[in-house]
Amino acid sequence: MVECDSDCACGIDPSQRKRALHLSYFTVFYNIVEGIVSIFFGLLAGSIALVSFGMDSFIESLSGSVMIWRFRPHESTTEEREEALEHTAAKLVGITLIILAVYVVYESVNKLRFGEEPDPSIPGMAIALASLIVMPILFMEKRKTSAAVKSRSLLADARQTLACLLLSVAVLVGLTLNYLFGFWQADPIAGLFIAAFLVFEGIRTIREGELCEC
Repeated sequence: MVECDSDCACGIDPSQRKRALHLSYFTVFYNIVEGIVSIFFGLLAGSIALVSFGMDSFIESLSGSVMIWRFRPHESTTEEREEALEHTAAKLVGITLIILAVYVVYESVNKLRFGEEPDPSIPGMAIALASLIVMPILFMEKRKTSAAVKSRSLLADARQTLACLLLSVAVLVGLTLNYLFGFWQADPIAGLFIAAFLVFEGIRTIREGELCEC
């Protein structure tokens, strides 16, 4: 068993590990704030779309929490432990992707079944627009960092951030089309396609989770 005196000994640049950790902290912080604000304004406006979006944000924060656990400093790290951490983290992120997919399907089907229209909401549109600005940047940074640290789990987390971006688009499109044309079905229909993407990525992450190349 090889002891790693530093992250470099396990093939991970300490600065890149720190960057991955900071991205994960930001992910958790942003999604918790986004979730609270979305649910607050959703309940205030009676918007099911916003409440669902807020719940989605809380689920996504689980993935960021797994990444914090994955990249936090560990004493006496060994190659075997580093590999085990990466393998476990990849599986956990894959599970959160599937959990998110199940929730999105549940909400989308309910909206289509019961005709739950997303109410026009200026705060809701502002929240979705904020995600459209933040999430692409966060996704690219995670993707770049995951390549630097050779982390399958962080790449899967980046894809969950991409899913958040797509859900933001779905919410914004649903609110806008409902406001302009009364086409409220756009939101749940888009949600079903996004759920399919999440399931595919979740299963792939669990099955093909690559170990850290130390």
